[in-house]
Amino acid sequence: MNKEHALVTFEQYNIRRVYDEQAETWFFSVIDVVAALTDSANPRDYWFKMKIRVKSEGGLELSTNCRQLKMKASDGKMRKTDCADVQGLLRVIQSIPSPKAEPFKQWLAKVGYERIQDMSDPARLLDRAREYWQQHGRSKKWIQQRMMGQETRNKLTDYWKDHEIDGETEYAILTNMIHQEWSGLSVKQHKQAKQLKTQNLRDHMSEAELIFTALAELSTRQIAESVDATGMDENMDAGKKGGEIPKKARLELEQKTGRRIITGENFLSDKKVKKLKSRRVD
Repeated sequence: MNKEHALVTFEQYNIRRVYDEQAETWFFSVIDVVAALTDSANPRDYWFKMKIRVKSEGGLELSTNCRQLKMKASDGKMRKTDCADVQGLLRVIQSIPSPKAEPFKQWLAKVGYERIQDMSDPARLLDRAREYWQQHGRSKKWIQQRMMGQETRNKLTDYWKDHEIDGETEYAILTNMIHQEWSGLSVKQHKQAKQLKTQNLRDHMSEAELIFTALAELSTRQIAESVDATGMDENMDAGKKGGEIPKKARLELEQKTGRRIITGENFLSDKKVKKLKSRRVD
């Protein structure tokens, strides 16, 4: 299976999913769906008890509609979890007494086929991302910077892929090292400062943070290309040198303005979007 991981949002809940390109089918995390429909404090336990209840009532064993696939857990590690395609999820939803069931079915019908549309017209994916950020209060300027930064990121990961960097684990190690070099914080520490859990850090960066992140990744790629860096050791060296460039610029800018580039603010809010503001240098 050629897997592509993505998050989609139902109301305020993030639903993890994996795409099987051979079957052209999305598989969704059952635990995430249970959490979205029940508001349970422990959706894993709810799912476990629900399977027992349905089986005891003479129904089909719900696990037969599921596959164990690896997805990124809240601790950032890839762990196996029960997943189901659209048809399997509909069977699960039927067993959950929830007023959200019908709206969720309509949502599922839409997102379950987005990937096929995106394959035939990739611009749809960009439009959807832009619409999502607009709905969550991002300015046009922020959205433009976020998309430009993503393009810079994609060029770097393309380079890594062609130069013996293997898979998400090594990508994450290099990304974290570059981030820590320019910002002084690991990715985990930066997320903690912004009070983020499963959310994408870049979706909660200020414009300045996005710019410095992009500069670090642009510098890393160009340095790596200049020496044809191959494998982890050489790309780690390129990443360290690439991160040093925005680090120097960050420190100088902070000194000139008296304000920190790294901010603990985020866009999380139930009613209002929090505005990102730079903090003063102590």
